[in-house]
Amino acid sequence: PAELQNFVLCRHRAIDDWLAAALTRGIDQVVVLGAGYDTRAWRFAEALAERPIWELDFPATARRKARLARRRSRELPRSTLRTIEVDFERQSFADRLRAEGFATGIRTFFIWEGVSMYLTRRAVKESLAAMRELGGRGSELAADFWHLVDAPDAASTMRRISPSLLALLGEPILFGIHPEDVGPFLEREGITAREVVDAAGLEERYLSGDSRRCDPAFYVVNAGW
Repeated sequence: PAELQNFVLCRHRAIDDWLAAALTRGIDQVVVLGAGYDTRAWRFAEALAERPIWELDFPATARRKARLARRRSRELPRSTLRTIEVDFERQSFADRLRAEGFATGIRTFFIWEGVSMYLTRRAVKESLAAMRELGGRGSELAADFWHLVDAPDAASTMRRISPSLLALLGEPILFGIHPEDVGPFLEREGITAREVVDAAGLEERYLSGDSRRCDPAFYVVNAGW
């Protein structure tokens, strides 16, 4: 759907902006959880300087991305990318990071994009706790979350049905939290929400003067500790 595509583009831009600001403030390293085909290691190569950017993903995805990157290696700038293969369902991403020489206790920028809604509440809390343990004082988190839109119109009714449809396709939405509640939720995990930007906020920020709309079921958060 167009609204979801627009949200994904705006989400990516918002996280880019937060990352750029964090790098100017002197963040020490970057972690991308569930990286997929993320290209920030190359797009931010100059701003990262010699700071490492760690990407974690399932082995099949990580290996395919590595093959694609090798094919374009002459076109890509030198990066500090460090790729870690991890089965998130069976392995601790914190343990995998430590095993590969990750420096704990320093300022880390965590990117958690398109992941939280597919985890159980328990897994979300465990993931936040792991990030909190890995990153030192001054660390940040940029993430997106999903919530159940409770408006009475037909479009919102379809959005309430969509998690069931996704479940039939093998990608059930398991976790949702309203933008009004995400701050207290994170606070209980020792993390402070600095910005919560819903669909309307993303439209105002990145689609001003445009007729495009973002899916109102999703929003982005910048937080820190």
